Amino acid sequence: QVKLAESGGGSVQAGGSLTLSCAISGNTAYNYCMRWFRQVPGQEREGITTIDRDGTTTYADSVKGRFTTSKPYTNQLILQMDDLRPEDTAWYTCAADWYYSDDDKPCSRRTDLAYWGQGTQVTVSS
Repeated sequence: QVKLAESGGGSVQAGGSLTLSCAISGNTAYNYCMRWFRQVPGQEREGITTIDRDGTTTYADSVKGRFTTSKPYTNQLILQMDDLRPEDTAWYTCAADWYYSDDDKPCSRRTDLAYWGQGTQVTVSS
């Protein structure tokens, strides 16, 4: 069983920075497909970052150049958010999944991941 727990959300003014952390417990030895998502009420959930099992990272255009995801330890996923904008206000969630077969979708396109954290709110004021 894998459990994920986010921390680090909060309120910040536009132009500021926040760091979100996703603590991974359970089987931490496996290199999961790991993604950060965010959602605003009434809108679809948006996948914003990916770390693939080989460490490759990808970013949505909406956050590219401002957000950085990393996995400094086997039990921690980080989302560094810089130059925050009011439109970044959302509920942020980390998610992880196994690699099941060669027919899997690329990690960056997977939305139905098996494991999800409870999420954390990020609010950016203008």
